[in-house]
Amino acid sequence: MNSKIKYWLVACVAVVVVVGCATSPTGRKTIKLMGAEQMNAMGAEAYAQIKQEQTISKNAQATRYVACVARSITSVVGGEWEVTLFEDESANAFALPGGKIGVHTGLLDVAKNQSQLAAVIGHEVGHVLAEHSNERASASTLTNLGMTVVDAVAGAYGPATQQTAMSLLGLGTQVGLLLPFSRAHESEADIMGLAIMAKGGFDPRESVSLWQNMASQGGGAPPEFMSTHPSHATRIADLQAHIPEVMPEYQAAQRAGRKPSC
Repeated sequence: MNSKIKYWLVACVAVVVVVGCATSPTGRKTIKLMGAEQMNAMGAEAYAQIKQEQTISKNAQATRYVACVARSITSVVGGEWEVTLFEDESANAFALPGGKIGVHTGLLDVAKNQSQLAAVIGHEVGHVLAEHSNERASASTLTNLGMTVVDAVAGAYGPATQQTAMSLLGLGTQVGLLLPFSRAHESEADIMGLAIMAKGGFDPRESVSLWQNMASQGGGAPPEFMSTHPSHATRIADLQAHIPEVMPEYQAAQRAGRKPSC
């Protein structure tokens, strides 16, 4: 084994050791190689770019409504958050490191009430709190490192072997690591978001209604094992299983006077 290959193998082992030390808020093993300041800066830069490239809604009533729901959600997790409503027909929303939230106007056609909108915003905030962006960026770094090692090792056996090995690794990484990894993020954010919305005084049972609305929109979707998101049926079943766990939080919030009226 030449010195270059040996160097990359040692580097891979070092990264794996670091990875094994991190856990998510739900106790799942995670990959976090980036610093919080770095991720926050990346989030702020991406958010600024999105605001330049997309049209910001001029609908004052809808903007106030979204801001009210987001404020009730973020008040229970702390920190300063910026919220923007974008003119976009897709039923989507996002949150970025550094306290940035974006909501598409199309989501308001699917989220029929404030609790359903809170389910989406709580989910997106859950992604940020669990540092999923950090984990994804770190996974990409680790994948690139692994592919460099395979490329170096396979190269010693000739171009044909090298090309075949890299192609197989690329497919295996996509199906076996990156896609399931994203589904794990989505499921974790669902559960975290459920607790967040309940603490904010929103009815967690409406999260199921939201995803039933999403499913009723129809449209083709890839098989779940080839998708970055759980199927609607899987998502609804998981939420239904966890709703009894967060209902006491919702009831406590109601008793404490946290009754959003957005």
